[in-house]
Amino acid sequence: MARPRTVSDEAIHAATAEVMRRHGLQGTTLAAVAAHAGLSAAGLVQRFGSKRQLLLDFARRGEAATVECFTTARSTSTSPLHAVQTALAMLTAQVRERSELANNLSFLQLDLADEDFRALAAANARQAQAQIEELLREAVTAGELAATDTGALARTVYLTYNGVLTLWPLTGTRPLARELHDAVSAVLRPYLPTRR
Repeated sequence: MARPRTVSDEAIHAATAEVMRRHGLQGTTLAAVAAHAGLSAAGLVQRFGSKRQLLLDFARRGEAATVECFTTARSTSTSPLHAVQTALAMLTAQVRERSELANNLSFLQLDLADEDFRALAAANARQAQAQIEELLREAVTAGELAATDTGALARTVYLTYNGVLTLWPLTGTRPLARELHDAVSAVLRPYLPTRR
């Protein structure tokens, strides 16, 4: 009879994310993740087989985590546009320092070099953009936005989000959440309905 797992996959994913934030891709070893999760490295190998398989499993969780952020934002926000801002802030909530964002971006190396990781990252990106577009459509219906091509605007918002993540470690002068909020607000401003 198999022994019950004392550490859930969710806890291991959380440990992987934290180790990645602190140490980057090279420092995200099975031993480091196991230590952070309260497991032995052998136990982690037994469950996932290799560092690559652990990171693939972690990457597969990305799309569900993105949907979870948007779902939570919807339930806690006062309007669709507020939900857009809240969800994007939630996606970056764990980033506290420039070095942590740089370490997270190191995962992009895998996304670009390995087709399995690229496919998962692309699916996650499409999901995030689709979630933004859905909220923008709701904002048009609610009168928060003027009628517009919400697909094109969602792409612009998502490009802005990613642009802020890239530039903030280099040129940001304020907390990431503030920079992100103001950049997205600037993109949305021309589409706000004209008030008489």
